[in-house]
Amino acid sequence: MNKWLMLPSKLSIHPLYLLIACIGILTANFWSVLFVSIIIFCHELGHAIAATSFNWRINKITLLPFGGVVDLDEHGNRSTYEEFIVTISGPIQHLALYIIAKFLFQMSMMPEHLYSLFISYNVSILCFNLLPIWPLDGGKLIYQLFSLIFPFVKAHIYSLYSSFACLVLCTMITIFIQPMNITVWVCLLFLIVSLWGEWKNRHFVVIRFLMERFYGNKQSIQKIKSISLNKETKLFQVFSNFQKGYKYNVVFSIDKKNQQMLDENELLHAYFTEKKATHSLEELIS
Repeated sequence: MNKWLMLPSKLSIHPLYLLIACIGILTANFWSVLFVSIIIFCHELGHAIAATSFNWRINKITLLPFGGVVDLDEHGNRSTYEEFIVTISGPIQHLALYIIAKFLFQMSMMPEHLYSLFISYNVSILCFNLLPIWPLDGGKLIYQLFSLIFPFVKAHIYSLYSSFACLVLCTMITIFIQPMNITVWVCLLFLIVSLWGEWKNRHFVVIRFLMERFYGNKQSIQKIKSISLNKETKLFQVFSNFQKGYKYNVVFSIDKKNQQMLDENELLHAYFTEKKATHSLEELIS
């Protein structure tokens, strides 16, 4: 089946989203519910369309009470260019929505109070998504910046550190400026839970990154890089030097006259198939 025709089948709505939407309608907030739903749907659709155009594997598109999630079966080995396009394709939809709303307002097809309400929600959701906090789009952009500079493990950890710092700052600002705003606190709670979950799973994130390099699609690997390490370096420590977009050869010296090299495939085979994670490089060739 055409990949584009599969997109609607990926869409799901969280039960809590339906509950809050019903409460909003029953409390005479129909337009708020409608506008927020349209904005969130278009935002996530932007991500999904961009991901599909790059043949990314989409598991599910979920609409949540305070946003949406495109669940991707990708684990850090796509090019930074593709990741950037997929990430910004969500926020770009807010510009398109603004243009459409402006047109409808100028054509007298949308009353001023509804136009103002829509623009308010559109800007608020955009600004929230651009906060440099994982898993928001802003947090993903920070990770992509780090991934251009650092190996995958460090890029992921540094993006989480910066997210924690920004989240603490946002919490302090909320305490001083909007301490009674329930919506803001719920959003902060969502970010805290999401970020804590990502932190707890950081080791599994690395494993999936390596597994995809070993078993999966390697099209985004463009360059070969050689790195020199000590012969006593453990296999699991070697992978902390791997950066996305590169295929690695690891060079190490047994003695002054004997230099050895293991390529990435040999290292990954030793790790996943032979279960030699704690073996040193010297032990791998003995």
